[in-house]
Amino acid sequence: MQLIVKKNPADLAKAAADFIAKRIKDVLKKQDRFTLALSGGSTPKTLHELLAKSPYVDQIPWLQLHIFWGDERYVPIEDEQSNAGMAYDTLLGHVYTPEDQIHVWRTDLEPAAAAQNYADILHTYFGESGPTFDLVLLGMGDDGHTLSLFPGTEVVHEQTAWTKAYFLDQQNMYRLTLTAPIVNRASCVLFLVAGPKKAAPLREVLEGEYQPDTYPAQVIRLSEGELIWMVDEKAATNLSSR
Repeated sequence: MQLIVKKNPADLAKAAADFIAKRIKDVLKKQDRFTLALSGGSTPKTLHELLAKSPYVDQIPWLQLHIFWGDERYVPIEDEQSNAGMAYDTLLGHVYTPEDQIHVWRTDLEPAAAAQNYADILHTYFGESGPTFDLVLLGMGDDGHTLSLFPGTEVVHEQTAWTKAYFLDQQNMYRLTLTAPIVNRASCVLFLVAGPKKAAPLREVLEGEYQPDTYPAQVIRLSEGELIWMVDEKAATNLSSR
């Protein structure tokens, strides 16, 4: 695990954009496609807006990207809560990646069917062993959740299924999510974490006891890939290893 601390959210987004552009370029020297899983939230929004502008928009071969999402709220893509909708507004609507290479969670299906549909797509890309995504972008909530793996939910302990749909009582909505088994086989996972509200949970996730029911982000432990936590100074305040 690698920890990178940046001064503020703007520097964090810039460092992430630099990293992503270089990662895509390096991987595409060895293969003809790059599989990327996006995340929702405020930090990725700033990152998307950077990637959609020069110099990044010109550096990245968008035609070779295959886009996924780590999780989604069970709302129409037009809804302001939609992760896919945010990504189209801030990034995908400003670059050209073929639509058949952009894999949005099907919230027009019943939740369980939407999860199965996404799993079926993933199985056309990845086998039962070996690496999965070339890069997964993740965030972490104030409560220590990542993806739609929330404290106290059964999905945190999923061992086999690659996707899950479940009703999250505290939000009164269904959530659709990738699970630890597929994410932990990624070649690279990049967490982006910013702000003072993240300081306490970040310390517990990185330096505390293993308590995944309380801090679900702890279940992201890559089997062979590269795990990077890129955080700003306010999020890193409580860390002894910074």
